[in-house]
Amino acid sequence: MSSDFEAYEQDFGTITAEITNKIGRIPKLSGEEKTQLVLNVDKQLEEVRELLEQMDLEVREIPIQSRAMYNSRLKSYKQEMEKLEKDFKRSRIAYSDEVRNELLGDDAGSSESQRAHLLDNTEKLERSSRRLEAGYQIAVETEQVGQEILANLHSDREKIQRARERVRSYDCQVFLCMYYCRIYNKQQQQQTLFI
Repeated sequence: MSSDFEAYEQDFGTITAEITNKIGRIPKLSGEEKTQLVLNVDKQLEEVRELLEQMDLEVREIPIQSRAMYNSRLKSYKQEMEKLEKDFKRSRIAYSDEVRNELLGDDAGSSESQRAHLLDNTEKLERSSRRLEAGYQIAVETEQVGQEILANLHSDREKIQRARERVRSYDCQVFLCMYYCRIYNKQQQQQTLFI
């Protein structure tokens, strides 16, 4: 199994060396040749990804005693792959910048109008940002006022509930007073009848 891993390592070394060489050539080329080279590198990077997947599968098959060493080697290959992808991306960006410059040209007059347009857009963006900030501030203040109102309403509700309880208590007391008054009146009437 480790022999398969080592074969994958050799393939990895060969392909990554080719990719590194091609990435270095991309910014120096132009036109169709450059486009073809970019496509070719992209295809080779995909091959390297597949190789790394195969290596990962092989490491899982290796006995646990030797696995740590192969895992560290695989990890370094993955880091190298990430570096290659970043380098390729940078070379493609440089390629895109060149194409953009070829298409747009380097006209100084249009550069000034673009600058003026950019400044105008920047101003509009800043005004919009200030308006958004003011709107946000108003929303925060409104939320605070709302919280205060809710707190006041809660306090008023508690006061009303306490008043209602007192009224119920007074109602009970009045009822009892009326009851005792009736009983007292009945007793008074009975006493007057006996007398």
